[in-house]
Order: sequence, then structure tokens, then C-alpha cells
Amino acid sequence: MSSNQELIAGFYRAFQKKDYKTMQDCYGDGAIFNDAIFSNLTVDEVRAMWEMLIKKGKDLQLVFSNIRADEQNGSADWIATYSFSKTNNKVTNHIHANFTFKDGKIFTHTDTFSFYKWASQAFGTTGILLGWTSFFKNKVRNEAMNNLAKFIKRA
Repeated sequence: MSSNQELIAGFYRAFQKKDYKTMQDCYGDGAIFNDAIFSNLTVDEVRAMWEMLIKKGKDLQLVFSNIRADEQNGSADWIATYSFSKTNNKVTNHIHANFTFKDGKIFTHTDTFSFYKWASQAFGTTGILLGWTSFFKNKVRNEAMNNLAKFIKRA
């Protein structure tokens, strides 16, 4: 296994153990994170995001597979199963992650998943009816960013 494959595997093993400090250490200075909800998070924000999600995700279960990496790029697939804190609805989210690396650390991390499928599970009927709209997606994004900002302020 290459060093970058091991970096990705170590990141997800730490995630399985809810060890956000080890996850945070996997990111290098200047790192950027993106997914369907969080956009262009700085390294400090992404580190705080993982801590927040782990602390709120009491029943989180995670499996990962298909780790691939070379010197510059990497990817993995992972599935997160948890109760969404706002509604307590059970969510099973299938995610594809893409990475770039710099100086032995994660430099960019982009998670791709179906926002509509996620919203349908997380918000139930509301997600089914509105999860495809940009209005709903933007509302969820804004609330998530506000929650992250409050979490960072309290830390």
C-alpha cells in the first residue's frame, strides 16, 4: 500500500473510531474540503466540521473501500449510517471521495453523493418533496454553515 493509500485508510479508520484528532492531522495547511452541503471549507473549518459531526453523530457507523492513490491523487468509497440529529431519521449515505495530496497530507478533499437521496432520508417527506430544489439545498447549506460557525465559536 502506498503512503497516500495508507493516509486515506488511516483517515477512515480514525473516522470509524470517532477519533477526530487523528482525522484532523491528516489535513495539511491550506487544505480545502467540498461536498454537497459544505463548500470550500478551509483547513480550520474542515477540522472543526469532522469534530462537530463526530460529537453529534452518536450512532455513526462507517465502512470504506476501493482506496486508490498515487503521488498526487486518490479516491475512496465510503458509506455512513447514522441518525440525522435534526429529525432523528436514519440515513445511509453512499459517498465517493476524491483527494489530492501535498507534503504527505490531504490537500483537497471532495465528497460526492446524491443530495436528493440524502435529503429524502434525513428530512423524510419534506426531503422527498423539496430535496431536488435549489431553495431547499441552499437552506440546508446555510443552516449547516451556521451550525459550523457556532461550533467553532464555542470551541
